Amino acid sequence: MSDSPVNLNKVRKARARAADKAQAEANAVAFGRSKAEKRKAQAEKERTIRLLDGKALRDRGEDEA
Repeated sequence: MSDSPVNLNKVRKARARAADKAQAEANAVAFGRSKAEKRKAQAEKERTIRLLDGKALRDRGEDEA
């Protein structure tokens, strides 16, 4: 056995922190996007909506009013 006592609570918490960090890194790889990528996707989405709205057919009642 070792000469110094081991705090099992600290060991348990350290093991849990390591597992949480590994899970966070896996999530970052799977789901993470940079801020620039998010902005680009949002701008493309807004651009698509504007283009589709501009090409929408209008009812005849709207043009006469």
